[in-house]
Amino acid sequence: MSQTQMPASMDAPSEFSTDHFQQQLQQHIKAVGGTAKVGGEAFLQQIIKATLQALLDAEMTEHLGYEPHAAAGRGTGNSRNGRGRKKVRGDFGEITLTPPRDRDGSFDPQIIPKRESSMGNFSGKIVSLYARGLTTREIQEHLKEIYQVEVSPEFISRATARVQDQVLAWQSRPLQSLYPIVYVDGMFISVRDGDNSAKVVKKCVYTVLGIDCSGRQDVLGLWIAESEGARFWLSIFNDLKARGVKDILILCGDGLSGLPDAVNAVFPRTDVQLCVVHQIRSATRFVPWKNRKAFCADMRRIYTAPTLQAAEAALDDLDRDWGKLYPMAIASWRNHWTYLSTFFHYPVELRTLIYTTNSIENLNGRMRKNTRNRKIFPNDEAAIRLLYLNVKNITRKWRKRTGWDTVMNQLAVLFPERLSPEVLASN
Repeated sequence: MSQTQMPASMDAPSEFSTDHFQQQLQQHIKAVGGTAKVGGEAFLQQIIKATLQALLDAEMTEHLGYEPHAAAGRGTGNSRNGRGRKKVRGDFGEITLTPPRDRDGSFDPQIIPKRESSMGNFSGKIVSLYARGLTTREIQEHLKEIYQVEVSPEFISRATARVQDQVLAWQSRPLQSLYPIVYVDGMFISVRDGDNSAKVVKKCVYTVLGIDCSGRQDVLGLWIAESEGARFWLSIFNDLKARGVKDILILCGDGLSGLPDAVNAVFPRTDVQLCVVHQIRSATRFVPWKNRKAFCADMRRIYTAPTLQAAEAALDDLDRDWGKLYPMAIASWRNHWTYLSTFFHYPVELRTLIYTTNSIENLNGRMRKNTRNRKIFPNDEAAIRLLYLNVKNITRKWRKRTGWDTVMNQLAVLFPERLSPEVLASN
């Protein structure tokens, strides 16, 4: 973060005395009419000016070590020496501050450093709080507690609505032509019905996560729907194709309805791997608790087998030992075996990446954590907006996958034409 920006948490800098900062802020707030609701741009500028001025004055107190006019400052060798004048710009417009000066010129403010004229944006900090899952009411309370400013719900809505253009640009941005591995998963949220605001419906937000040829992960998009199926998935993959994706080597999902058919219709050369962990959960639903431990031990022989032939033999053994008792559990393996066994065609290093969708489930888990406070979203746009902000916060810390060079070398041997030097150079 630039030094010219206020801390993302919107708290006063930790070096400041909180009591002194609040005193300074109260003095400056009084100069603009006391605590009031932020609505118009002019008043917003006044509030920001009062807040920044209080922070600068608090910084000077911390720098000198004594309050203005205090006897403790006598004989210290340095003291306050009037004020300067400085124009600062942000998304709120332009304001004029009067930074305090000290006699020996050693004061170097951190909130707005010398020779800097931009402080970032105030509404961006509101968006940051919004992205961390705070509700409108919580953002109001936070700003009132820290800044003694009562921000109106309308202002918060305007600040967060500015993100919508970013969402649209992000959802339509060009993508790379090839992704070696792509994961898909969904999470359910509650959204008010557009035609009847009193009605709340469950919808699923589907996330597509890709690993590119350099080993970096990227969320390719978010889509929301009330139901899923081949037609829905077909629209998603056509969207990816329209944005530049020409090939996907391996796609991993959790058995979502219609997924394999939709993938094969748009990317016919893509191998589909269904999540084995989801399959284990699905199969054990048909097994009573008293036999579940033994049943799971026998299932483990299937997905830990060294070869496809050994896995098929383990499945036959599972069928022989448990098939008469729990035919539905065995059928869940048989019915999806083609897509559950895909990972056996790949080297061991690749199998650990594709037999489960843990990578994307971890992402969805973190997004669920930040949406717990929002039990019901007013509409689809609000839900996607918040999840987009979460994606941006989470993915900025992502790095190259560990061991990816080994994986790419093996994929290059398996797919020499699809991973030719020309293809790699274009990604």
